[in-house]
Amino acid sequence: MSIEQDYDVLVVLLMAVLALVLVARYFRLPAAAALILGGLALAFIPTLPVVTFDPDLVMVVFLPPILLSSAYQTVWLDFKQYFAAITSLAVGAVVFTTLATACVVHWIRPDLPWSTAFTLGAVVSPPDAVAVKAVLDRLNLPNRVSTVLTGESLINDASGLVLFHFAVTSAISGTFSLPEAIGSFLHIAIGGIAFGFGFGWIALNLLRRFGNSELIVTGTLLLATVSYMLSDRLGFSGVLATVTTGLMLGWQQHEIYSARTRMRAEAFWRVLVFLLESLLFVLIGMALRQALAGFSTVADGLHRLALPVAGVVLSVIVARFVWLVGSDLCLSVLQRFGVSSKERPSLPMTIIVSWAGMRGVVTLAAALSLPLSFPGRNLILASAFGVILVTVLVQATTLPLLIGLFPSITRQTSSTRAREEALARRKIALKQRRAFADHAAQQRPSARGAKTALPGKGDFEARLAALSVGRREMLRLYRRGQISDSVMERIEEDLDLQEIAILRQRDDAAWKGGA
Repeated sequence: MSIEQDYDVLVVLLMAVLALVLVARYFRLPAAAALILGGLALAFIPTLPVVTFDPDLVMVVFLPPILLSSAYQTVWLDFKQYFAAITSLAVGAVVFTTLATACVVHWIRPDLPWSTAFTLGAVVSPPDAVAVKAVLDRLNLPNRVSTVLTGESLINDASGLVLFHFAVTSAISGTFSLPEAIGSFLHIAIGGIAFGFGFGWIALNLLRRFGNSELIVTGTLLLATVSYMLSDRLGFSGVLATVTTGLMLGWQQHEIYSARTRMRAEAFWRVLVFLLESLLFVLIGMALRQALAGFSTVADGLHRLALPVAGVVLSVIVARFVWLVGSDLCLSVLQRFGVSSKERPSLPMTIIVSWAGMRGVVTLAAALSLPLSFPGRNLILASAFGVILVTVLVQATTLPLLIGLFPSITRQTSSTRAREEALARRKIALKQRRAFADHAAQQRPSARGAKTALPGKGDFEARLAALSVGRREMLRLYRRGQISDSVMERIEEDLDLQEIAILRQRDDAAWKGGA
């Protein structure tokens, strides 16, 4: 297609996104489900050109900004606290799901080589950051559950893609070395984290010197793609590099961003991530035509693939549940032998985390990146699409209903956050009142002798000083783990709005005084 045709298709897709999101809201469905179904419908409209799903383009253009945004919003303290559970899912569950799915595929289709079965398992094993984030944003989940799910989705792509790489290499070359695979995984993972840390440190020092909202927002947008591309070109994990950079940026943004910059950046990133996520889900739906291109008819493809794809979908769902239950049982046994744990696993949380393993763009991109001559490619494509459809359309849609079966979890979460917020606001208000009084007292003597002082200027400065003290108290409570991320975000938003209002009033007073 020409550039003009590409632009026309993009406009049509954006119009479809708006319509589908409104439909999803009307029927109270997850937006991701409506967008994928809409993409499916668009794929079979004869007048629309066939849209080719380029996996390399997706991995470079779409994925890095979404990863950076998710990592930016991740709470580092919670991430560190639940790192063992996150790693268990991001690495252990991915490996276990790959092995379990490979065994099921080989049992159903013994004519396929083991390397193909392992490739299919690696393709469908990692839950997707985009799909998980799209669902979690609408739910009121306990802090542990949301942190574990978000953290898992951020780093499991690396483990899944490494397994995929070695499975494909084994299928093509006919050789596989376990020590080499483990060494390569450690090299890719540690290298990506180290690169992301170094790149993030340099980027933070540059952002501190920009001092302009437009430059800072543009710089953060470049951080996502540049960290991903450079790390990938160096042979490291671009996913982990981008996630590490985003974690560092999110941890330091309270100090390096002004109130105006933070609110402008948040508005920009909300729109950007919404557009990228929405377009991705529509493209996933439209990719069905590409996935079924190897069959003479759609009915023929569905008939030949129904049993294997159903087996793959079932194995993916069951394997995740088995791994989580097994991990919880092991932890319970260790606790009996005196091994302490910060939080004892509960069955309701295990069920919710198990059911929240939605797959998405990484699964489809990996499947579409296979060579055309790869054995079992059509089965892998159809299985990837089937897993995405079931996990997004069924699991994501029914997850709120599942959470509703455990009302004590959401009630406890809401009441805990309310108590945290009320206590934190009282502490912050006390600090602010003292700071305002101290600053006002210091300004009174100089104000009497300053004949040219603007009316009320000292009051503006005292209020800004009180806000600064309140912000420091908020960060102190947050970084000591006394308030959650959601509580901190609400308080910080209020402080930002107050600061912007005071600055505007001060500027208006200065303009009137100068006039």
